[in-house]
Amino acid sequence: MKTIIAPTDFSPISVNAVNFAADMAVALDASLLLFNVYNIPVPYGEVPVALVSVDEIKKSSEAELEVLKRDIMHVASGKLKVYTESIMGNTVDELEELCKKVKPLAVVMGAKGTSGLETILFGSTTLTAIRHLTWPVICVPPGKEYGNGIKKIGFACDFKQVAETIPVEPIKEMVKEFHAELHIINVDHDDKHFKPDTPEESWQLHDMFTDLNPQYHFIDHPDVEEGINKFAEENNLDLIIAIPKKHKLLEGLFSKRNTKKLVFHSHIPVMCVHEE
Repeated sequence: MKTIIAPTDFSPISVNAVNFAADMAVALDASLLLFNVYNIPVPYGEVPVALVSVDEIKKSSEAELEVLKRDIMHVASGKLKVYTESIMGNTVDELEELCKKVKPLAVVMGAKGTSGLETILFGSTTLTAIRHLTWPVICVPPGKEYGNGIKKIGFACDFKQVAETIPVEPIKEMVKEFHAELHIINVDHDDKHFKPDTPEESWQLHDMFTDLNPQYHFIDHPDVEEGINKFAEENNLDLIIAIPKKHKLLEGLFSKRNTKKLVFHSHIPVMCVHEE
């Protein structure tokens, strides 16, 4: 059975993402795994920290997960299998180990919070997960609901080394799971990124996704991320797929800074998948 992992620290940002993941799991007939990683409080300087045992922290984590699970199952009316796991450690490290065991369809996390503190705490964890996990990570904006589902998916592509860098199967799997339209988006300005091999790269890309009958959109905008978000909102996309490039010699569409900008500024969920 397909599984969706929803990490949570019980903050509003992560609980909103959990609810999104639960609705998504129901729609895809998948199970939901709620995951919490807890740590022992570390005193900083002269600030006193109450001594709490590891057992107490673990029990608190498990209790909060059970409350969240009960609420989700109540809303789902028995249509969803929900599991929980609580463990001590580093969130992304433990999440990576869990993914290796479960092999999830996707990991669903909050993109940012309504407060600066939430952005620092959970937002930074999301960015680290994007960089290190090899499984698709869906970043859900604050307050975003699953609603009517994911029917239109936009894939942002720079037409550079497409055969070497695009993870075709994960993208195809996601489009097919949702029975969605695929819109391939390229943003450029005054043909700044047009290269002699761009036409050949675009044909290769077309061959990769021809069975999905994608629609192509070439957008003129000086800022790639703003151009993507503007198109997504004007065309009612339900999900944006981005590939944070890792090749040092390749000028990627999304550097570390640009990935953060797209994920944190988008009002639409962004799914990051790594290049092959």
